[in-house]
Amino acid sequence: MKAFYFLVALLALASSVVFAYDPSPLQDFCVAINDTKTGVFVNGKFCKDPKLANADDFFFKGLGPGNTSNPLGSKVTPVAVNEILGLNTLGISLARIDFAPKGLNPPHTHPRGTEILVVLEGTLYVGFVSSNQDNNRLFTKVLNKGDVFVFPIGLIHFQLNVGYGEAVAIAGLSSQNPGVITIANAVFGSKPPISSEVLTKAFQVGENVIEYLQKQFWYNNS
Repeated sequence: MKAFYFLVALLALASSVVFAYDPSPLQDFCVAINDTKTGVFVNGKFCKDPKLANADDFFFKGLGPGNTSNPLGSKVTPVAVNEILGLNTLGISLARIDFAPKGLNPPHTHPRGTEILVVLEGTLYVGFVSSNQDNNRLFTKVLNKGDVFVFPIGLIHFQLNVGYGEAVAIAGLSSQNPGVITIANAVFGSKPPISSEVLTKAFQVGENVIEYLQKQFWYNNS
C-alpha cells in the first residue's frame, strides 16, 4: 500500500512538471474564439475550426508608441493571445514598453513566462531579484540601444529610464499569456485591502505607514 501511495505522489509531481508551461500544440494552430458552442476549449481559450483561420488571426496592426503621461512615466503595450488570437497554444508573446525621461516600469513579476528584453532607443537601468533560496540577490545592468537582458520566469524585475530622452524596449515572453503582478499594486492596492496586522508585521513598520500606502493611487501601466 505504501508503494501505491508513493506511485500516486510521483505521478502527481510528474504531472505538475509537465503542465508547468504552455503546452506544445498538436496542430499547426488553434486560433482562439469566444464562441463556446462551436469551439474546442484548449489552454484557456476556445479554438475555431483550423480550416476557418485566416491571415488576420495572426496579425496585430500598429504597435505604436504608448502614452507615458501617467505617474510612472511608462506604458506597456502587450501583444499576447488576447491581442493576436492566433497565438493560442504557441507559447509566446511580446510587449512594447515606452518610457518618458526617468520613467519606470515598476517591480513586477510574470508568473507564467520568462522575459527577454531588447532596447530599441535610450538607456535603461534594469534588474531582477533572485528567490529566497538564493538570498534575494539583485542582478542589475545598464542597457543601451541594441542591448539585450533576460528576466527569469516568476522573479521580481524592473526597468528605469536613466537617459535624458525617451526610451523604447521590446520584450519577448515565453507564454501566450504570461500575466503580470505589479508588487506595489498587489500588496497595497488589493481589493479588499490586506489586513494592516499582516502588513505591519511583514514590513516591520507602524500601522500609520501601511494606512498611508493603502490610500495611495496605484497606477496600472499595463
